[in-house]
Amino acid sequence: MYFCTMRKSRIYILIGIVSLMAFASCNSYNKLLKSTDNEQKYQAALSYYEKKDYNRALQLFDVLQAAYRGKPEGENIAFLTAECYYKMRDYNIASHYYKRYVVNYPFAKNAEDALFRSACCFYLESPSVSLDQTDSYTAISEFQSFVDIYPQSVLVDSANQLIDTLRYKISEKDYNTCMLYFKMEEYQAAITSFENFIKEYPATRHREEIMRNMVLTYYNYAENSVLEKQKERYELAIEKYNTLTYMYPESPYILELEPIIEKIKVELTKNNKTK
Repeated sequence: MYFCTMRKSRIYILIGIVSLMAFASCNSYNKLLKSTDNEQKYQAALSYYEKKDYNRALQLFDVLQAAYRGKPEGENIAFLTAECYYKMRDYNIASHYYKRYVVNYPFAKNAEDALFRSACCFYLESPSVSLDQTDSYTAISEFQSFVDIYPQSVLVDSANQLIDTLRYKISEKDYNTCMLYFKMEEYQAAITSFENFIKEYPATRHREEIMRNMVLTYYNYAENSVLEKQKERYELAIEKYNTLTYMYPESPYILELEPIIEKIKVELTKNNKTK
């Protein structure tokens, strides 16, 4: 019992000490904010930044911007302000400050990094494939601007790789939209989306599967069409099948589709006889 009491007492003492230290630290920081010694505040801000205390660093950078405008310290403050937000993962605000830095200091040594990081902010905000890809499109545009402005930069390869990653994500979202129409048996919407997808992404890994799905879509579309429209749609199904066999002669889909193609030929024969 005595041991437990002593142990609790020590814990309370430690809590008290920590609380006093925190209070003293907070009080010291508040005095620093109110101080008129800008150099002291600037050095403290740099120290907080190095210690990864970005909130305190930001507060000091904010009050120092006017005092150091037009000076080398002002350029450093502008860049580190963006860096703080970036490292705090507040990417929208970070991008704003990176862009402002580039506009105000276009020839500064950090201008190149700032423009690249601004694009990275949109890349990091890019959501999963199932969600709206506005940030992905913006990131692509930002990275492309970076490549155009700094074509010799060592970061160009990284920018292009990230562009490819974003384009792949967007293509997967578009593919999922195609497949949604296909599964919902929205025949005309599926056909249009498949055609547009192949035009937009000719090297897609889904091309073979899409050709197969287009055969099935045209076949089912014909089956559910009025007599006057069936012939054209059956023929388009055969056309897509022929394209599939030409482009992918070893495709497993060819054997799968053969019974459907035979049915289509029978229907076309019937259709011709009725004329």
